Amino acid sequence: MAKDGQQIRVDSKTLSVSNLEKVLYPKTGFTKGQVIDYYARVSGYLLPHLKDRPVTMKRYPDGVGGKFFYEKDAPRYTPDWVRTFPVPRRGGGRPIRYILINDRATLVWCANLANLEIHPFLHRVPHIDRPSCTVFDLDPGEGSDILNCSDVAFLLKEVLDHLKLKSFAKVSGSKGIQVYVPLNTAVQYEQAQGFARTVAQFLEREHPSLAISEMAKAARTRKVFIDWSQNSDFKTTAGVYSLRAKRETPFVSMPVTWEELQSARKERDSKSLDWQPEAALERLEKTGDLFAPVLKLKQRLPAEFKGV
Repeated sequence: MAKDGQQIRVDSKTLSVSNLEKVLYPKTGFTKGQVIDYYARVSGYLLPHLKDRPVTMKRYPDGVGGKFFYEKDAPRYTPDWVRTFPVPRRGGGRPIRYILINDRATLVWCANLANLEIHPFLHRVPHIDRPSCTVFDLDPGEGSDILNCSDVAFLLKEVLDHLKLKSFAKVSGSKGIQVYVPLNTAVQYEQAQGFARTVAQFLEREHPSLAISEMAKAARTRKVFIDWSQNSDFKTTAGVYSLRAKRETPFVSMPVTWEELQSARKERDSKSLDWQPEAALERLEKTGDLFAPVLKLKQRLPAEFKGV
């Protein structure tokens, strides 16, 4: 890693980096240089999941304890070699110029902006009305935790298995779990969201003490919110292998096998679902990309659950 204020060569691009010793995660002393290093090293696994997906950056210039901001529009100083894609604004006016993180140099450039979390859309350009998957974002309410999310994840998997839909889980790197159903077919957002909403409401009816599909936070106490609204063309979800900035220690949003999730449930061991960057990289060396099928597996939503 270069010293502060120096330039580094990333593949065919020359980048300026700065403040590499600045601590962004206070509890462990994890620095900006280590953030850049993690993203550079995980790029071989991460980039296929980001290819041609507009991203919203979540920047923490003063670390996880300071103020952060979301950035959708590529800043004025974006290098001309960084690919962008114009997306119409819902209210009209000048399109939003979203960044596409399609190569390692762009990934490192974003990390140097203290972009700790990467939030891609579910679609790829130019088909911004076509999600490549349906996602169920399981978020624990007050009095619940990630293990309660795992309980609901298996209830969800049971429904999806019955519908002959393969699903893949990842821990959010924060408190919850996200379950992805690959589509990679000509499905519109309206269909994907309708399906997710119908399944979430079904689970709420069948398991009212565990699951809820309502948005109001006050109603979520000791329950797991199944957020079906993430299946929208204007919403993003923290991407696989992204760092998270919810805690003072860096954790990674990591894929987990259903067997691992079952083991954590059985042992009630939430710590087994935490991966810090070095552990995440070591795991990837052993398991490879467990989320690779999400990129290519073609599935269609069942007509009786489309909800549209």
